[in-house]
Amino acid sequence: MATTHTLRVPGASLHYEVRGTGPLLFVIGAPMDASAFAPFADALAGDHTVATLDPRGISNSTLDDPEEDSTPELRADDVAAIMDDLGAESADVFGSSGGAVTGLALAERHPHRVRTLVAHEPPLLELLPDAAERRAATEDIIATYRRDGVGAAWVKFMVTAGFDLEAEGAPAGPPGEPSEQDLANSARFFLHELRPTSRYVPDVAALTAGPARVLVGIGLDSGNLITYRTSVALAERLGTPPVEFPGDHGGFLAHPAECADVLRKALAG
Repeated sequence: MATTHTLRVPGASLHYEVRGTGPLLFVIGAPMDASAFAPFADALAGDHTVATLDPRGISNSTLDDPEEDSTPELRADDVAAIMDDLGAESADVFGSSGGAVTGLALAERHPHRVRTLVAHEPPLLELLPDAAERRAATEDIIATYRRDGVGAAWVKFMVTAGFDLEAEGAPAGPPGEPSEQDLANSARFFLHELRPTSRYVPDVAALTAGPARVLVGIGLDSGNLITYRTSVALAERLGTPPVEFPGDHGGFLAHPAECADVLRKALAG
């Protein structure tokens, strides 16, 4: 059973949840909120105190200024503030996608707060040799959202990311008819989060020299995805072999127990 908390930070009110007992582990996404991680967090809660959160501006985490961009640095400071609220000196971190970028910023800005970071498929497009082309594709996705709306933008985003939308079970944005919250979260993602997250450039020298152990997670079925390329690029720069997780970019959604076991081994190593 998770307990819910609200924390006031500069410019925002953060919603976060805590479940389980044991060493503190943050499981974070962007734009994924706490509810999306619940099965994975439950699978880890037997031997960890698991903290999940709604990133600023997403779901139950509200902003003073709705036009504020969601940068990795701001989100990293939010995670550090939640650690303070929990009375924790440090924590392990599993970050997925944009949450992996948040984790990298956390390890750079607050290096002594992170024991081990597993950055699962961070979309660090600037690390790729075709970064300029990828940057233009991101701008096209944002323009598509402004011009044609959320459905067209999600389709273009998924195709650009490398998903085969004709494949059985392929993701295509929020399932079913989107709720008002889904629409608000999508607007937040396309207009204020996608650009600063995908353009983030990690300080590899700081990450390798710092006290935090930084690992890169890659889905076994992610070979066709752009985040496979970005993850390989980051792992090569860090000089550490990637940790392979079941499934693809969202493997922990389909295989929470199996991914929890892989994460436990990575944190223990």
